[in-house]
Amino acid sequence: MARTCRWGVVRVIGGELHLQEADAVVTPANNRLSGREGLDAQIHKAAGDELREFCRDVSVEQRKLNLPPCPVTTNVVSKPFNLKERFKHIIHVVSPDCRRPNQDESRRDLLPQAYHNLFDTLKGMKGVKVVMAPPLSMGVFAYPHREGARLTLETLLGLMDGEENPGIKEYNIVVKEKNFIKNMRTVYRESEDQLPGIDTTMQ
Repeated sequence: MARTCRWGVVRVIGGELHLQEADAVVTPANNRLSGREGLDAQIHKAAGDELREFCRDVSVEQRKLNLPPCPVTTNVVSKPFNLKERFKHIIHVVSPDCRRPNQDESRRDLLPQAYHNLFDTLKGMKGVKVVMAPPLSMGVFAYPHREGARLTLETLLGLMDGEENPGIKEYNIVVKEKNFIKNMRTVYRESEDQLPGIDTTMQ
């Protein structure tokens, strides 16, 4: 699935996130940056102990200010460490965890905000044109897939087709979970005419 917008293309591709290649990879972090669950655990394992040390140092500094290491909707950028052959940067994004009632209630606001904050970060990064990322919150964070698929597409296509150039040329949503792929296809077929950009899936 591919859709070309004013500033670049949004694609949905199947595969393992940590095996892709891009300027930046997004990992779905928790607010402690602990790297213990789901795709985030895979990224941490592949990147090695230096990434864990980096995240631990961030946590220590934030605790000095009585703040969580990375509050929901925010992000932290690190080196790729052992993944340097595949990526230039790892962006740790904390999106809503729908297992937490307060975040679940606000998920429709928190998820777009996480994407907007990610794109604000991307604008400030030099040499980042291609991004690989999972669909945020759709793994262990348990966001409802059908609703999440629609909100993810609308938000990302809106950002890539907006008034302001986000600075990147490709945003690739890397998906392995078959149920989410099915919901993404259904949502795309249902709302394709209303979405920004033009379909370039077959090109």
